[in-house]
Amino acid sequence: MEFREAQAYLDRHINHEARAGLVKGLSLDATYALLDVLAEPQKAYRVVHITGTNGKGTVAHLVSGLVGALGLHVGTYTSPHLVSVTERLRRNSEEISEEEFGAAIGVIAALAPLANHEPSYFEILTAAAFGWFAEIAVDVAVVEVGLLGRYDATNVVEADVAVITSIGRDHTDGAPGWERSVASEKAGIVVADRPLVIGSIPPELVDLFADEHPVPIVALGQELLVSPGQLGVGGQVVDITTPHGAHDDVFVPQFGAHQAANAGIAIAAVEQLVGTALDPEVIVEGFAAAPLKGRFEIVHHQPTVVIDGAHNVAAAEALAETLAEVLGEGQRRLFVIGLLEPRKASEMVEGLGIGPSDVVIACRAPSPRAVHPALIVEAAADQGAESELIEDVAEAVVRAITIAGADDTVVVCGSFYLYRAALEVTERLRPG
Repeated sequence: MEFREAQAYLDRHINHEARAGLVKGLSLDATYALLDVLAEPQKAYRVVHITGTNGKGTVAHLVSGLVGALGLHVGTYTSPHLVSVTERLRRNSEEISEEEFGAAIGVIAALAPLANHEPSYFEILTAAAFGWFAEIAVDVAVVEVGLLGRYDATNVVEADVAVITSIGRDHTDGAPGWERSVASEKAGIVVADRPLVIGSIPPELVDLFADEHPVPIVALGQELLVSPGQLGVGGQVVDITTPHGAHDDVFVPQFGAHQAANAGIAIAAVEQLVGTALDPEVIVEGFAAAPLKGRFEIVHHQPTVVIDGAHNVAAAEALAETLAEVLGEGQRRLFVIGLLEPRKASEMVEGLGIGPSDVVIACRAPSPRAVHPALIVEAAADQGAESELIEDVAEAVVRAITIAGADDTVVVCGSFYLYRAALEVTERLRPG
């Protein structure tokens, strides 16, 4: 199957991502059925399985980089993609080629009728990823959950190490008890008698994970300690202590306390996988190899342009802290913001710390779930910020860069769906 044919085939199937995962009757039956006709490729390699409201994509790439630096053949499956669907499947941190992607989807298209289940877009991709990993004989697959955990299509694996990065109010109505409900669903990826690494989890929820009987539990702030980072060129330097030992002066090539925590979680997960402490050289090489697009990614200078996929309140607050840490006080900030339902514009604007000295240009994210940009303008005005509405993402980014001074900072945020247009604009501005 050619690449375009593969894309068309996927697009003919229901895409729960486009509906924010708000579906009923979730089941693993279709994925199991697909994998059965593929002869269960998900059992051909070891698996690090990662879920969490925020940070799971970053941790997945960091874990993959570390596993690759150990000399192991690693496959990575993440979502969503920012530019091309090929980003979701990687071999040793390199995207699958369009030719290989088409072939992998073609296998699923040919065999799907034998499964007697109508698969979704994500179920097809998941089966294709697991089949491709078996075909190229990876040693380890690093698998990011698409939604929650227990009934996510990826949860047909039996994780050698499970990772829960955080618990937040995403894809939930926020009704009383939502924290335990979300945590319970994420706990569904935990495998009894196998390691679990947990990040920013409220103590009162840990029992839900312990009830799955993982051994051991490595928790951030307890068995896993991460020191506050010291800023360096292109990142930060932190001290990380895991059950396997102390790692001093670790360079994390991202900014923000949340990224330091993600680095610690990744190291702890890989050490649980291999059963020993990682050498400093492995950590340096592994972190350098991790492709972290859209996470406080600086894509232009004079003015500085930052793209960050911060798509919920917790991520917005982390972005605000990172901006203050990296940029300091007094710099003029121009925000290009596009949001998806069910996010509330007022909560996101407040989370970003937007105030009277800031400028907000609201745009429409390219998704059926886009929040109307007028609501973002209204929320920004309520905080005293200068604001305007430009529907098209690219035009909004151009406007922000045009009115920004050389020492100002343009921040494109609110959804990963803004990434492609923002990157294309800044690439056109580069000399040569």
